[in-house]
Amino acid sequence: LPQSDVDLLEFPLNLEYLEAEFFLFGSLGYGLDKVAPNLTLGGPAPLGAKKANLDPLTKDLVLQFAWQEVGHLKAIKKTVKGFPRPLLDLSAGSFAKVIDKAFGKPLNPPFDPYANSINYLIASYLIPYVGLTGYVGANPNLQNAISKRLVAGLLGVESGQDAVIRAFLYEKANEKVHPYGIRVAEFTNKISQLRNTLGRSGIKDEGLVVPKALGAEGKIEGNVLAGDENSVAYDRTPEEVLRIVYGSGNERVPGGFYPKGGDGRIAKSHLPK
Repeated sequence: LPQSDVDLLEFPLNLEYLEAEFFLFGSLGYGLDKVAPNLTLGGPAPLGAKKANLDPLTKDLVLQFAWQEVGHLKAIKKTVKGFPRPLLDLSAGSFAKVIDKAFGKPLNPPFDPYANSINYLIASYLIPYVGLTGYVGANPNLQNAISKRLVAGLLGVESGQDAVIRAFLYEKANEKVHPYGIRVAEFTNKISQLRNTLGRSGIKDEGLVVPKALGAEGKIEGNVLAGDENSVAYDRTPEEVLRIVYGSGNERVPGGFYPKGGDGRIAKSHLPK
């Protein structure tokens, strides 16, 4: 593969590791070190990840996502060498900081993604969507047919995961998240607004209920799937993805879920030498 394809295929490993660990721990209470230690290449164990208090249906879904992510790691590493699992901060505090930033104030008590199914689904809303916009962004820059086939296949399942999460949350859009008295739809809208702000590239993220002008064909407020004016998925560059997952709005300033930054040539090229 050309080096540019290798770089674009390795970059998403940063997010696939995060998704695999979050979904494995959330459903099973343990992660890659137990189910597929060979895939970690000796990278450090994630911080603060734990089993979530999930109802049976949500647990079933999350477990499916978890094994899908293990498959994604395998598929990428069959094609490119990859890199060890980066240090990930999946602690409740890490998620609480994102939610506080989204609302522009600290929630009391701090948001805990592991507390119950609705919190976990809201936390899950944070993750696959960013990955899928990255795959959409990478696709036109790939040169090799093998690379394009892999990214199309990964994009299909990542977007499916996002659709399932959004559909489950949409069903509860008007329910209030305990104990905050804030509707589910407002959580998603605030998170999407935050990602747009951090990404610094305009609207590429939309919550579950939007002004009619932003809905499909400008005709509807319900927004179970996010898309542009033609309902085509938004794209993001690796730099935009890093700005969001670092929580800093700057691809050169690690933090958030990646205390030491991401790995691979693209992420490392932005980190201080």
